[in-house]
Amino acid sequence: MGATAGAVWGRTEQQDFRSRVRGTLLGVAVGDALGAPVDTLDIENIRAAYGAEGVLGPASAYGRRGAVTHLTQLTLFSTDGLIRAQVRRDTGAWHPPTDVHRAYLRWAATQRDWGPDERRKDDGWLAREEWLYVRRSPARALLMGLGDETMGTPETPKNPGEAGPEAAVRSAPFGLLVGWEPQLVAQLAVECAAQTHGHPAGYVAAGAYAAIVHGLARGESLDGAVQRALALLAAWPGHQPVSDALQRALGAVRQGMPTPARIAELTGDGTAHEVVGVAVYCALVAEDVRHGLCLAVNQDGPSAAAGALTGGLLGALHGETALPPAWLAELEGRPTILELADDFAMEMTQGPALHGPAGSSPAWLARYPRGA
Repeated sequence: MGATAGAVWGRTEQQDFRSRVRGTLLGVAVGDALGAPVDTLDIENIRAAYGAEGVLGPASAYGRRGAVTHLTQLTLFSTDGLIRAQVRRDTGAWHPPTDVHRAYLRWAATQRDWGPDERRKDDGWLAREEWLYVRRSPARALLMGLGDETMGTPETPKNPGEAGPEAAVRSAPFGLLVGWEPQLVAQLAVECAAQTHGHPAGYVAAGAYAAIVHGLARGESLDGAVQRALALLAAWPGHQPVSDALQRALGAVRQGMPTPARIAELTGDGTAHEVVGVAVYCALVAEDVRHGLCLAVNQDGPSAAAGALTGGLLGALHGETALPPAWLAELEGRPTILELADDFAMEMTQGPALHGPAGSSPAWLARYPRGA
């Protein structure tokens, strides 16, 4: 696993990148939180509970408004793992899938333990955030895939039949590796998805989604990013269902006004490639972020995943300031998400000033220890 040399980061470029990182992580969380209250409901029951237009803003789930699910939790640990990979690179240990897997194991510990264990010196700061120590309906495949320390790979994946959308959602941060070539970003997302989702539709969809986010984070249009991802997919074994879902999403844009029925056609059985297709469609037809997210969650399929995937795309495309402020005000964990986003942006743009041959910041290495 390698990477290209990053671009020269001027002040304007750094500010734009940080806005897109914040937008991506907050977008995933906002979409997740919007979909969480209706995640198990079909469109008729959503309308019965929230009115003819469905849910149009934060609603109560898990005892509060703006609550996020395991989808946001794991997206944060993906981000933590990517920062660790960069920090560990100084030691000559350069295998990002391993660092991300270790981060996912730290998430798995939050699902078992009552709270942070101060004896685990290599946890870093994210795993000590007490609000993360709650179970928010994690899919069985996640708990099974991360139930021991054996790391799944595309050759020997965990849960070979699992094609749900969870691994695709947590792949948004891989797309923020803007100094990497697109095929390497997609390959990393595939390798990390196979740690819990072993069906090609599950892990190839994760790679495609990361590639699309990557294009957006580099300043491409959404249509351009999807076309680039399709070209990249063509060389991959098992890509056809994912490519077909993306093509259906692009075709649906030309079929008139978006409706829940049209989204239901794209959602199908709610597998990863189908839900990624829904997210692409909703982001393409969105009048603004609010409209796109409401389209994504008011449907028969997995609303939280569709909302999170759509939010990641719109956040990467438009940056944090396009997200609905009133929704952000109620978002669970927003301070943590912002702190992690800024750390990621700082690591990617100014890593050599934080750790390297010329010296290291003890505070940074305490936040992101090299040991695990």
